[in-house]
Order: sequence, then structure tokens, then C-alpha cells
Amino acid sequence: MPNVAVVGAQWGDEGKGKVVDWLSSRADVVVRFQGGHNAGHTLVIDGVTYKLSLLPSGVVRGGKLSIIGNGVVVDPVALLKEIDGIAEKGIKITPKNLLLAENAALILPIHGMLDRAREASKGNSKIGTTGRGIGPAYEDKVGRRAIRVCDLQHPEHLKTKLSELLEHHNLLLKGYGAETVSASQLHGELMQMAPRLLSHAAPVWRVLDEANRAGKRILFEGAQGIMLDVDFGTYPFVTSSNTVAAQASTGSGIGPKAIGMVLGICKAYTTRVGSGPFPTEELGPIGEKIGERGREFGTVTGRKRRCGWFDSVMVRQAVKFGGIDGLTLTKLDVLDGFKELNICTGYRIGKDALDYLPSDQFAQAKIEPIYETIEGWQGTTAGARSWAQLPAQAIKYVRRIEELTGAPVTILSTSPEREDTILMKDPFEG
Repeated sequence: MPNVAVVGAQWGDEGKGKVVDWLSSRADVVVRFQGGHNAGHTLVIDGVTYKLSLLPSGVVRGGKLSIIGNGVVVDPVALLKEIDGIAEKGIKITPKNLLLAENAALILPIHGMLDRAREASKGNSKIGTTGRGIGPAYEDKVGRRAIRVCDLQHPEHLKTKLSELLEHHNLLLKGYGAETVSASQLHGELMQMAPRLLSHAAPVWRVLDEANRAGKRILFEGAQGIMLDVDFGTYPFVTSSNTVAAQASTGSGIGPKAIGMVLGICKAYTTRVGSGPFPTEELGPIGEKIGERGREFGTVTGRKRRCGWFDSVMVRQAVKFGGIDGLTLTKLDVLDGFKELNICTGYRIGKDALDYLPSDQFAQAKIEPIYETIEGWQGTTAGARSWAQLPAQAIKYVRRIEELTGAPVTILSTSPEREDTILMKDPFEG
């Protein structure tokens, strides 16, 4: 039975949380392998809503081991707050059901301060980050000055590392006219949280190796989407980590051969949060209608999402360099009642037609979509749990997406509820 990696095939917010939670009933271990608390998953289970950012979606199911891998940058304050918040809803988190990679880098308050100061200085040229310090934390990681979970075991060594880190960052903050951070105060705050964090710390690569050798099913949970990948996304309007399925290996410490099926998640339309190109964006009534019906507001930030038609060019590209074997299509019900639907089948820049999204940001800004218009449906898909419950035109729409993206739709989600799902193929069955 193969392990499964779940990745977003658009710009994030595709509904990965519900899908990962749904798949976790078939898994033994669920792993987050990149991103930070800028990502958000909303789960609705038996009428109870859970909003997760750092915790893997599998934590809401009993008997599963959840792992935060080394590819994640971890805000310790946010993590402990999330653990306490979910405990209030009856989900108890202990070292038996949650492990934290001992070599994961930490997000410190100074990272968020620097993130926000940078964005403010850019004015209209801002990237659109969440301001939570994700980018600066990854910079420290590759700059070899990050504070890692395992550093919390050595208080005196931590003092030295903090002094060196703040010597770098406080100069930048001064340049932006922002307040600086005290090393002693930050050290004290980290030491207060250290016992709880270290109780979950482990060499998770060993745990995963043992689980894989024992034939246990492992589910790798990605954050954001492939078009936000720092290498393959709409750079520079991207996140600071790799979001493709290959990161499941390096972000958790398991060999690439252990990654079996790659499941890409995409909405039946397209959304984006923040700045950057969006070829199929609808700025008028259609975009407003999609946003209202889909309740398109960010789980973490509450920001209104930009909405538009399904972009098959972008998803097809994500399928190719994301190694996606099958798609999960979410929020099909949002399109119920539309007389006509548009699908982007190509791009145009001036007189030139393109069948891919170029890397150059200036070319991306000039793109105009080429649409194919198909008939909508008047019946409802909301809550459908079998193909027989879908209107004929809805089935045609799904089949057309399969043809244009080059990937089969293996799972269809028809509402936020866990069981409102149509399964064509169990990803764990290969």
C-alpha cells in the first residue's frame, strides 16, 4: 500500500484540510512537511469547526500519530496556543499523538516584526505576506543562524545564538525605523515554553523510517499550493518554501521512494489571497458571487480571497512539475445554478498564444485568458455522495477538467462536511 502526499494544485486554500482529515481515516501517521502558521485548514466534523494552522489535520482523529516535520518553521507561541485551543474542543494533544522534529527551525517574534516592517516599506509593491515571520525564519534557516527546537535543551548556548541572531536582525529593524528586540527577554520567553515543546521533540525521521518499514500508511500534508512554490510559483509573489510533493521527502526526513501517490487538491474554480498575477480573476459580479457562495475568506488572516474561473493551464502545469497522480476537486457545489461556466484553456500575450505559465513576472502580468464556455447546471451538487446524485452537466464539467489537466479526478468534495465526498479511487490503494 503506497504512502500518499497531498499538495495544493493552485494558490492554496483548495480545501486540503478536509481531504487530509478524510484520508487520515485510512492512514496511521499524518505529517506536515513545509510552511508555517501562515497556512490554515478548516475542518467541520459533526457540526464542530476546527481551524488548524500548524497541527496536522490528522490530530482530530483518535489513534493517529501526527508529526510536524523539519521542513516546517514553527512559531512556538502559535503552536502551544493551537494545542490549548483544540483541547478546549475535546482533542487532547500529548507526546503520544504529536511529535515535533527536533531539527525544525523556530519562528521568533523578531521574524514577524521584520516581515511586517518590510511589507510596510514596499507600499504598493508589497508581496502580500501574512506578516507572521515565515520568510525571515526560512532566511535564517538557510543563513545558518536559525534557532532550532533542539537548541532549547542548551540554555547557555541558546543565549549565544540569540545574541548573534539579534545582532543581524536588530540592525535591519533599526533601518526600517522599528523597535528592536532584547536578547534576554526573548531567551526568558523561550525558556518558559521549552519544557512543553521539548516533550514533543524527537528525531522524527527515525520514527517515519520505522513506520514505513513496518508497513504503516503515512499521509504527507502540504500547505499552501504549488503555484506558491518558491521555485515554480508566480515568483516573487510566492511563499518561502517548496510546496511541491518532492518537499515531502526533504521536509520530513524520509527517502523519496517512500512517497507513493501524489494527490493534488484544487477547487472547481480558482482563488488567490494577496498580490500577484491571476489570469482568470473576475473583478465583477461573477467573482463576488463565487466569493460569497464559497465563503472565500482566509482561515488564518480573514482576508477576502480573489476569485475567478477554473484555470486548466495552471493546474496542468502543477500536475506536471508537482508529480500529481490524481486530483481532488473541491467546492463543486459553489458553481450550482450558473447558466454558463468558463474554463481557461490557454493564455494570450498580445498576438502570441501560450499553453503554459511563463516564469517571467512581467510576462505573467500581461497574460489574458483564453476561455472555453460550457453549459452550467441548475440542479444541486451540494452534499452528493455518489455520481448518481450529480446533474449530468456537472459530470461533464468534471470530465472536461480531467481532459484539460491530464489528471483523473479521484475524489470529489461536495461540501465542507467530512462525509460529503465521492471516492472514485482510494489513494492508498495505489
